[in-house]
Amino acid sequence: MPETSKTPQKPRKTKTAVKVSTPAKKRPKASETFLGRPVEYTDAIANEVCWRITQGESLVQICRDDHLPHCATIYRWLIRFEEFREMYTRAREEQADTNADEILAIADEMPPEYTDEKGRTSIDRSYLEWQKQRIEARKWTAAKLKPRKYGDRVAVEGVEGGAAIKTEDTSSAKFFEMIRNMEMNKRAG
Repeated sequence: MPETSKTPQKPRKTKTAVKVSTPAKKRPKASETFLGRPVEYTDAIANEVCWRITQGESLVQICRDDHLPHCATIYRWLIRFEEFREMYTRAREEQADTNADEILAIADEMPPEYTDEKGRTSIDRSYLEWQKQRIEARKWTAAKLKPRKYGDRVAVEGVEGGAAIKTEDTSSAKFFEMIRNMEMNKRAG
């Protein structure tokens, strides 16, 4: 009988699904304290926020710092703390002056020059447009923050700085109402 040699077959590897359990997100307990953005009002934080506003920074920029509260917290403080509200208002008014100073600095900057392949020197037009846009943004902001000083409207005042002159609406409805009132006064008395 012929001998047959069987080569042993390798056992098949079967893939078994292994369920990996991930730990559920642990919810913090109410008693645990967190390190993070401050939410309690302090004079130091209020002073820093107001100082940085007077220097021309936006509130969004300021609140990006990790050691300062979120913008929403600042808005809550404005409602809750009158002292902070007054400081913040003054800081915004002073920011208008800072913006006006920055306008002058931007306008005084010399734009960069470049030389083309023919050796002609010229000014970069895109840089000039960018500077114009920066000036317009500061001008608009200053006018909104301090309209009496930087606004485009001209206020009309009375003689020698007195009260403004009052004008009345002379539309036809108002006119007829005045005549009717005069007639009723004549009849009454």
